[in-house]
Amino acid sequence: MKITDVETYVVGTPPPHEGGLYWVFLKLTTDSGIAGFGEAYSVPFHPRVVAQMIEDVCARQVIGTDPFKIERLWRIVYSSGYTQRPDTSLMGVLSAIEMACWDIIGKELNKPVYELLGGQVHERLRSYTYLYPDSADDTRVYTDPDAAAQKAADCVAQGFTAVKFDPVGPYTAFDPRQLSLEALEHAERFTAKLREAVGGACDLLLGTHGQMTTSSAIRLAKRLEKFDPLWFEEPVPPGNVEEMARVARATSIPIATGERLATKYEFAALLGGQAASILQPALGRVGGILEAKKIAGMAEAHYAQIAPHLYCGPIAGAADIQIGTCSPNFLIQEGIRTWGGFHAEILKTPIRWEAGYIIPPSAPGLGVELDEEVAARHPYTGEALHLEMLDRPV
Repeated sequence: MKITDVETYVVGTPPPHEGGLYWVFLKLTTDSGIAGFGEAYSVPFHPRVVAQMIEDVCARQVIGTDPFKIERLWRIVYSSGYTQRPDTSLMGVLSAIEMACWDIIGKELNKPVYELLGGQVHERLRSYTYLYPDSADDTRVYTDPDAAAQKAADCVAQGFTAVKFDPVGPYTAFDPRQLSLEALEHAERFTAKLREAVGGACDLLLGTHGQMTTSSAIRLAKRLEKFDPLWFEEPVPPGNVEEMARVARATSIPIATGERLATKYEFAALLGGQAASILQPALGRVGGILEAKKIAGMAEAHYAQIAPHLYCGPIAGAADIQIGTCSPNFLIQEGIRTWGGFHAEILKTPIRWEAGYIIPPSAPGLGVELDEEVAARHPYTGEALHLEMLDRPV
């Protein structure tokens, strides 16, 4: 079997753009007619350029190769241009290619990917969502503790046993920052309202985005420990493992991180430095499915858990689900609400979600198929990137 063709899709998401402004998918086709899909997560260039990057890598190193030889292909692409380091741009491209290869392999063998990586461990996967507003023009859920508390209670009524929120506010190109007393008090009040609303029926996940200095993160953690959050996510930016470890040593709240990291090497540094006990690889960035499985194995040896990150489209989400299903140390999967809306519309068969849990698909490969007609009807025509940080200090 050989890969003979590549096609890319840059899909603009309809308002309110949950999961980002656009998604970048690719389709690899083999000489036997089997097609596999992949998705690149938030490569920091315009998506038209990302599509060209995917096509360039595929033309030089993927077309004509055997999709079963994933380890060999991975090392060759990882070494492109004498790099051999965790560059998130190349890793986003490689993740999408690798994902599509696994999709092809599973379809050829008529097995879900999780059955090829140790077999099914979990019959269902616990999931969580951020607290999202009901409409694009009503963003009180991000700033108003009462509105957020009501939304959290609504999520519990739907079946969620965990919700995530960022009580700190905007993230900027000039972070990390020292939070003011006013900001600390707001975060404490915000978290208190949510805990009061959900009681012991729901875990609270502090979904911060590296906004704080080490000392500020420790100050915030001391205020929030009494609400017993399940985790404190990216309390400081991801570039300094030692500083994240200082936060971990200073609080009883487990530290979670990983959405901005790539490859086993960066996650090994986290584990070796005791900087985090919950790892959040983004399958469309980390290096793909096998790389995530290796990271899960390293985490298991450190009694750490995985909680795959998702803020993109459902192809990367389907890859997350494959890894969660076959990993004994899976904790919880991020989703966007209940996997409905455009995340469902762009798939031929939506991801199945029931009362707070994802039901792993039994179909071969990734278990989902991109609806290419829907993708073609939603081209991205904007100029902004998938995610942007404020360009001024807060």
